[in-house]
Amino acid sequence: MRLLILLSVLLVAAPMAAGAAPKPYAKGEAKLAEALEGRTAGPPLDCIDPKNTETVEIIDRTAILYRMPGGGLYVNRPSAGAADLEWDSILTTRTVGARLCNHDTMTASRFGGTSFMMLGPFIPYGKAAK
Repeated sequence: MRLLILLSVLLVAAPMAAGAAPKPYAKGEAKLAEALEGRTAGPPLDCIDPKNTETVEIIDRTAILYRMPGGGLYVNRPSAGAADLEWDSILTTRTVGARLCNHDTMTASRFGGTSFMMLGPFIPYGKAAK
């Protein structure tokens, strides 16, 4: 009986905890704003082709920045696990197909351990028209 009550409490509390958004990390937000200066956001995309990526940059506790040929940028703010992102994390992607998509999972490994994250939508940023 106690186990049933405990499981009921956990099932009710889990969605409330998952809905609590983490506080933005000021240094990460500032670094991301600097990288996106002079660019405008496009509509969110569900997937990108990782083979077309030139570099991947981790913005501490904030986002993953994908630099594309021709100067395009895609920003992904993981929907879960972003707080564990650090500049020296080693990212391992778990995809269903050849593309990297919203809701795909990744692991961020560091000397101190491994954490899991779920990707969010990819926001394209292009250079603003003059």
